Amino acid sequence: MDHDKILILDFGSQYNQLIARRVRENNVYCELKPYYTSMEEIKKFNPKGIIFSGGPNSVYALNSPDVPDEIFELGVPILGICYGMQLITKKLGGNVERSDEQEFGFAEVNIDIDDSIFKNVVTDLKDPWKVWMSHGDKVVSLAEGFEVLAHSDNTPFAVIKNQIRNIYGVQFHPEVEHTENGSIFLDDFVKNICKCKGDWTALSFIEESIAKIKAEVGDEKVVLGYSGGVDSSVLSLLLSKAIGNNLINIFVDNGLLRLDERKKVIEKFKENIDSNLIVVDAVDKHLVALSGVTEPEKKRKIIGNAFIEVFSDEIDKIFKNDGHAVEFLAQGTIYPDVIESVSAKGGPSDTIKSHHNVGGLPEDMKLKLIEPFRDLFKDEVRRVGKELGLHDDMIQRHPFPGPGLAVRILGDITEERCDVLRKADDIFINEIEKAGIYNEIGQAFAVFLPVKTVGVMGDVRTYDNVIALRAVSTIDFMTADWYPFEHSFLAKVSTRIINEVRGVNRVVYDISSKPPGTIEWE
Repeated sequence: MDHDKILILDFGSQYNQLIARRVRENNVYCELKPYYTSMEEIKKFNPKGIIFSGGPNSVYALNSPDVPDEIFELGVPILGICYGMQLITKKLGGNVERSDEQEFGFAEVNIDIDDSIFKNVVTDLKDPWKVWMSHGDKVVSLAEGFEVLAHSDNTPFAVIKNQIRNIYGVQFHPEVEHTENGSIFLDDFVKNICKCKGDWTALSFIEESIAKIKAEVGDEKVVLGYSGGVDSSVLSLLLSKAIGNNLINIFVDNGLLRLDERKKVIEKFKENIDSNLIVVDAVDKHLVALSGVTEPEKKRKIIGNAFIEVFSDEIDKIFKNDGHAVEFLAQGTIYPDVIESVSAKGGPSDTIKSHHNVGGLPEDMKLKLIEPFRDLFKDEVRRVGKELGLHDDMIQRHPFPGPGLAVRILGDITEERCDVLRKADDIFINEIEKAGIYNEIGQAFAVFLPVKTVGVMGDVRTYDNVIALRAVSTIDFMTADWYPFEHSFLAKVSTRIINEVRGVNRVVYDISSKPPGTIEWE
């Protein structure tokens, strides 16, 4: 099925992911691409509308992000947000200048002209619309053919429109939660202005993906590195419905799993997924290779290389057992993985973490890749899992990184440290579940810190380890806020860990958001 599509051109805004999420929440398919995407690729994508994101640059600065003039001749509606609006103005003959009065935060926009883009945003056009501004430049004169639809006290051109070209611009950010009915505003643009049908749903994704997988794979075998996490579980269930027993799941126990995780993963797999599962014990291989290694990136590479070796050995065994070579490798790559591997500035992006699926495979790998979730956000994968009938306890399961406890033990990885962290982490998660707040939290875990502190336990002076607790609220894992536990809850968890986990005499709670921090500690 050919769905209506919206193209979002990324000019480096910190909110660019949110634009895509808001559009998709209204069942319209969209993709986020860097502003320098070629016209050939844009035409091939065939969007029903285009959105220019905001960005940190000034349109009058040297080498500021730009787009070809041809983009305005495609005949599709365009919406410019903040920098995007200023770029449209400059490109088409208007003027943009540095503002004497910068606007950061809430502002009230007054609607001057009734327009279909405001159809569901405000009940009464006389009422001010509360929006979120974040800009240091402003439009001082409009390009020919544009009119003002709305203004604020500090921004005379808050919403603009070119009726003939069907181009809109807004100086604020409708994609952020702070803008009242911002998601509705974007929905009005993609459906009322761009005429998108809004038929992209979890069910349609499943039907189309199964048909595509069947056509691509045929009777060949597919291997999947199964972790028991949301992405691999939903992918395994989707693939099993498409190719049945030709799917082979491989679960590798690298010795860096949580308490009783191997047992729990196997049990949940058997309850939910009717497919082949191979369990490989590679504990010694990984722990020996990690001995004495403290640098985070080296840890990841060692674990990644060891995993690939184990995985390759299992594929060879499959061939030796039945003489049928494996042709395909399935990966649970999701859209944030892809986005974080592309820079809006051109060239390679900054490396955030090297254990993403994107770019982490050996160059000589002969298997063909299948990545059905490559264009989905995490919550969209969860919706697909729910539509497939996966149990809620698997759909809502908190993410666990590929390197496992290795990125939650700062410093040297030892079996003793792994055991301490497993017990502390299990207590933390157990108390979260008992409090009934597990699904309110995007991710929660304990971290083993490479420091020791003085303590007094039972009138005896101690010199033991510190455990840090981390819990965040997030939707897409691109941004996150620390979770505000009740003090009594943290006190209870701390007391249990110190009393029940030998070798720990201090517990701290991480109150950093992402950005500037990351969710994981390494």
